[in-house]
Amino acid sequence: MSSSKTHTRPKILYSCYFARSREGEHFIPEHVFSYQISGEMISSDSRKTYVFKAGDFRISKRNHLAKFLKIPPEGGEFKAISLFLDQEILREVSQEYKIKIDRKPQEDAIIPLNTHPLYKSFMDSLLSYLEVEQENNEVLFNLKIKEAIHLLLKVNPELKDILFDFNEPGKIDLEAFMNKNFHFNVHLNRFAYLTGRSLATFKRDFQKVFQETPGHWLLNKRLQEAYYLIKEKGKAPSEVYLNVGFEDLSHFSFSFKKKFGIVPSSLFSK
Repeated sequence: MSSSKTHTRPKILYSCYFARSREGEHFIPEHVFSYQISGEMISSDSRKTYVFKAGDFRISKRNHLAKFLKIPPEGGEFKAISLFLDQEILREVSQEYKIKIDRKPQEDAIIPLNTHPLYKSFMDSLLSYLEVEQENNEVLFNLKIKEAIHLLLKVNPELKDILFDFNEPGKIDLEAFMNKNFHFNVHLNRFAYLTGRSLATFKRDFQKVFQETPGHWLLNKRLQEAYYLIKEKGKAPSEVYLNVGFEDLSHFSFSFKKKFGIVPSSLFSK
C-alpha cells in the first residue's frame, strides 16, 4: 500500500512520500536546487548513478535526462525541498550583475553539492514559506529564488558556468544519442529538442538513420533490453519495465508477449 502527498508551487516544491515513488517523465526543464530532508533519492543519468541521503544538497541541470527514485526511511517519510531556478530569473540576475560563463559546463545531469551551513539555514527558512499561497506572493518567491542563486554563487562559484548557460541544445549525432538514452521515458518532442531538431526534422532524420519510425524503434529497443535484463541478468519484470522506459507494467507485459510470444514473468522464472 503506497501513499504520498506533494505540495506543488510554481517555483518551490515540497515532496513527502510514504512509499517508494518514481517520477513520470525523465526530462529536467529547469535547473533545480534540492535539499534532502529525510529518506533517500537515487538519481541516474546516462553516465552515473547518485545516492542522496538526508542532509544532502544537489543541482539538477536543465535540458538533461535523469531518473529519480524516492525511498522513504523505514517507518518514516521521504521529504525534500526543491527550488526551480527558471530562466527568466536567471537572466535577470545575469544582466543585473553582468555575469557571463567562462567555459562549457560539464555533461552530468546531476551535481552533488557539499553540505554547507548557509544552504541548511536557507532551506530551513523555506519551510514556513510553503504554507503561503504562492500565487499571491509572486514577488516574494522570486526574491527567494534570487537569494538561492546568489547563495549558490557564493558557496559554489563554479556553478556560474552551469546556471548562466542559456544556450539551447545544438544538432547532435542522432544515432549515438538515441542508443544511449532510449530508456528514458520522455515524449518524442523532448528527444527532438535535445538533439537540436524540430519534431518534424527529428522524425525525418530518424527514419533515415534507423529505417523505421521513432515509436516503433523505441518500443523494440526497450523490449530487447528488457529481455536481456530478465533473461541474462535475472532482473524481475516489475523492476525492469521502469528501467527501460515503460510507465505501466500491464502494457509492458502485453507488448513483451506480443513480441516474444511469452509473458516476461515466465522468462524470469526459468
